[in-house]
Amino acid sequence: MMNNILDFLNAALPWIVMGAVLAVFFAREAKRKKGKKDHQKKKDDYGSEGMALGMCFGAAIATALHRDIGLGLSLGMLLGSVIGASMEKKNDDEGDHDD
Repeated sequence: MMNNILDFLNAALPWIVMGAVLAVFFAREAKRKKGKKDHQKKKDDYGSEGMALGMCFGAAIATALHRDIGLGLSLGMLLGSVIGASMEKKNDDEGDHDD
């Protein structure tokens, strides 16, 4: 009985995590579009960088622990995106910025 539950979790969890990542992306995009309509200044964050680093660390940890690499990638992507999105970039008035 326990093996059936673990098999189900191993099969379903990457899809659930990917759904959560898509929900975060769609919510952020909706917030950005609303911010553009309200003429608010766009605040940049490290969401993309966190997601990329999270995928790398997730794959490394999953390989080191002999676990499913897909699960490691998806969990790393989700955690990295959440951590990166919570860190705001400092905006300089001078520099290479696209307006």
